[in-house]
Amino acid sequence: MKSIYKSILGVSAAAIVMAGTLAPVMVQAWGDSDNGRPSYTLDQINNGDLGDTITFNSISNGKIGDEKNFVGAKVAGATVETWNANTIKVKDGETYTIRLFVHNNSPKGMDAIAKGVKATFSIPTTVAKSQTIIGYIDSSNAAPSRYWDEVTLEADEDVYLEYVDGSAKYNNNKGTFKLSNDVIISGATLGYTSMNGEIPGCYEYSGVVTIDVKVHSSVAAKVAKQVRIKGTKTWGESIEAKVGDEVEYQIEYENLLAEQVNDVMIRDVLPTNVEYVKDSTYLYNANHKDGIKMKENILTTTGINIGNYTAKSNAYIRFTGKVVDNTLACGSNQLVNWASATVSSSSVKDAVYKDDASVMVTKDGDVCKDKPTPTPTPTPETPKTIVNTGAGTIVTGAIGAGSVVTTLGYYIASRKKLMK
Repeated sequence: MKSIYKSILGVSAAAIVMAGTLAPVMVQAWGDSDNGRPSYTLDQINNGDLGDTITFNSISNGKIGDEKNFVGAKVAGATVETWNANTIKVKDGETYTIRLFVHNNSPKGMDAIAKGVKATFSIPTTVAKSQTIIGYIDSSNAAPSRYWDEVTLEADEDVYLEYVDGSAKYNNNKGTFKLSNDVIISGATLGYTSMNGEIPGCYEYSGVVTIDVKVHSSVAAKVAKQVRIKGTKTWGESIEAKVGDEVEYQIEYENLLAEQVNDVMIRDVLPTNVEYVKDSTYLYNANHKDGIKMKENILTTTGINIGNYTAKSNAYIRFTGKVVDNTLACGSNQLVNWASATVSSSSVKDAVYKDDASVMVTKDGDVCKDKPTPTPTPTPETPKTIVNTGAGTIVTGAIGAGSVVTTLGYYIASRKKLMK
């Protein structure tokens, strides 16, 4: 394909995804798996300096300015096209859209298709005045193979960030494609006419990933997620397993408010390659110290309502998953599982709290012989927080029975019972 990078002003507007301009700032906090890729001007790309290399977001005078600064933020719904590239001032209760620009810089179009392209956002789970979101681009045949940039949300008070469930989208010249919540877990696959992981070179095929995050100032709940091999006693935030193993997940919820919360919803998002074991969900409380089986298998779909909670009351939910091989890659695989609690009260409304646990699975054997082992790209680290303070092995006592206000308001009278 003949190069079309004549100049940024000479490219047809219809052939460029309208990503919006960035506020004029110095490029910072970007990186890649090659420890610093070179930059190219449009003229250099047009003159063939890139050669046959497929690379992303390396043009210094492109559509968004310097493409290494490819993650930005703005108030959700704002019509202004200027994105805050490095920092944005945020307020409690507001929702913000985070943008990640994706551009295969090769001028060769269909003769330079990037493979295995996916996008991932790392959203901090800390409670702090400053929250930095990192966006990642991965491609199996690009050089570098991984790219990242960040944007920081600054508040006047301690806040935490809630990813708005189902908000992830990918927009390009073919339209808007809905992305799964994997975009904040193990990565969402991108594409051009379909989300098949393939993006040709040039602006014509570029696109924009967006997600929404909501800012909250009050911390209303603790959610802690852990996992263990079924039949063992040691819980952890990450364990090793093999295909066919059954793993047991535990979700701890605690009301941190000094008031009652009503209709707490608990939901768990299973990763690909872990299947829910039917009729395996149990809840524990003082009235059901040995647990009560939940008849409906909706924990991993719509979620379950576990009732109302007075101040400092808590609950434990357990269920079983089975490790399967639907899409495991040769080598190491990180299967990240998310739990969330949605709570409402007089001071908070539909606030969501999350935590995760991982199962590490290695695939080898005859099917992987003579195949290169891919470099694992695990979920970016998210620090544990006051919102997500995992309990580790449960060994200590709990709260008085008077804190339960409905028969579905579950909590533990003796955590040692869970060690059976």
